[in-house]
Amino acid sequence: MIDYSNNNLNSEANVEQSQVQVSVKSFLSNVFTYMAGALALTGVLAYWFGTTPSLLGYLVNFETGGMNILGYIVMFAPLAFVLVMSFAFNKLSSFTLLLLFIVYAAVMGVSFSFIFLAYTASSIASTFFITSATFGVMAVLGYTTKQDLTKFGSILFMALIGIIIASVVNMFMGSELMDYIISCVGVLVFTGLTAYDVQKLKRIGSGVEFGSESANKLAIMGALNLYLDFVNLFLMLLRLFGDRR
Repeated sequence: MIDYSNNNLNSEANVEQSQVQVSVKSFLSNVFTYMAGALALTGVLAYWFGTTPSLLGYLVNFETGGMNILGYIVMFAPLAFVLVMSFAFNKLSSFTLLLLFIVYAAVMGVSFSFIFLAYTASSIASTFFITSATFGVMAVLGYTTKQDLTKFGSILFMALIGIIIASVVNMFMGSELMDYIISCVGVLVFTGLTAYDVQKLKRIGSGVEFGSESANKLAIMGALNLYLDFVNLFLMLLRLFGDRR
């Protein structure tokens, strides 16, 4: 007598596994779509403001070399957006969260226009492509690796806190050597965080119902995390390899 029970169980398991894989890919597709859109908006506005003196005049006082009030606002406003999105996550709808993310990316673009005052456009462009390649490799690694990166995540977060503290201290010290060390460590940290965050999002995608309100909100927050990994990696690389004016 042929026992079909095991065959049925294996078939059901394969179907379920296939559904999970489809859900994960769809979830990550949304994450990277949101992230790519935000980066595109940031890049366009950064280039537009950074290469248009009349627009930069709203942010910087060229006579004194200092920033105007609007300049200070766009410098510190992004932090406020991240805090609101993080702490009010449960109360906000996916539409509101997405709207905040779009505005955040736009404000970041305006604030990024300052780098065109410090670095040449060619070095900014080359650093962006280097960042894109590095980010892409680590994203694929985070998605495909069987190694559990959770333990590395805690180490990377501690290193990130150290970078923040060291950066604040160096604002008063003004040490070029310290700035170089912070940038080198920062590249390693944000490179590692990219792989860690992608693996974490892969796990999240396997446990949510694609298309649900919760899944959409988690996808937006996942895009925010990857966006931050990308822009911080870009800034660290720019500090190391960018050609100053």
